[in-house]
Amino acid sequence: MEHPSDVLAEVSLVITNEVGLHARPAALFVQTAGRFKQTRIELVKDGVVRDAKSMLGVLTLGVGKGTRIAIRAEGPEADEALRALSDLVNRDFKG
Repeated sequence: MEHPSDVLAEVSLVITNEVGLHARPAALFVQTAGRFKQTRIELVKDGVVRDAKSMLGVLTLGVGKGTRIAIRAEGPEADEALRALSDLVNRDFKG
């Protein structure tokens, strides 16, 4: 039986925000990912993987409007983390 900390989940999304994952949206993304301390979260664009909790990592991916990304999470809060990040992206980074 799989241990909950071995959960690996992934979701694929398209960024619709005008500025993509830059400046404020990137900060919100990293801040949201950072809430899930026990879970490793990665952002993937065109096969390039970055730590979703790293502002520099997220910014260096150069995610623009219309870009398809994948978010991977592994750990006890993987599903919850993916839901929160997907919701943030789907709301176009608005409150």
